[in-house]
Amino acid sequence: MRINIVYWSGTGNTKAMAELIQQGAQDAGAAVTLTEVSSADASAALDADVVALGCPSMGSEVLEESEFEPFIVSIEGSVGGKKLALFGSYGWGIGEWMRDWGERMKKAGAELVVESLIVNDEPRDNTARQCIDFGAAIAR
Repeated sequence: MRINIVYWSGTGNTKAMAELIQQGAQDAGAAVTLTEVSSADASAALDADVVALGCPSMGSEVLEESEFEPFIVSIEGSVGGKKLALFGSYGWGIGEWMRDWGERMKKAGAELVVESLIVNDEPRDNTARQCIDFGAAIAR
């Protein structure tokens, strides 16, 4: 099983989630590539059994607009039939950005392999465990 994790992080919270997800997937036996979105190649990112995408909630519950949103736009037409997992951190709101993003990816034809994961602020204790478990789940 090959998993590509592509993320954007402003404060480091979503990066911490990505690293914990990587750990969980690797512990479950997956080969995992972790890439910050600024270094991601769209076609290479989609070349995996599962692609995990991570972005925090920004502004009024939207994806980060200068790097992550353009990346999503660049892959949106190619996610049909792809297995995706979505994750991100937030400091306010109720998770609307994640629900909207999930619906957007489903409309583009992607299969969400697990329920999306959101963590308030930095993952620690129980939420760190949730990230590790999320990684293990997408590696199945």
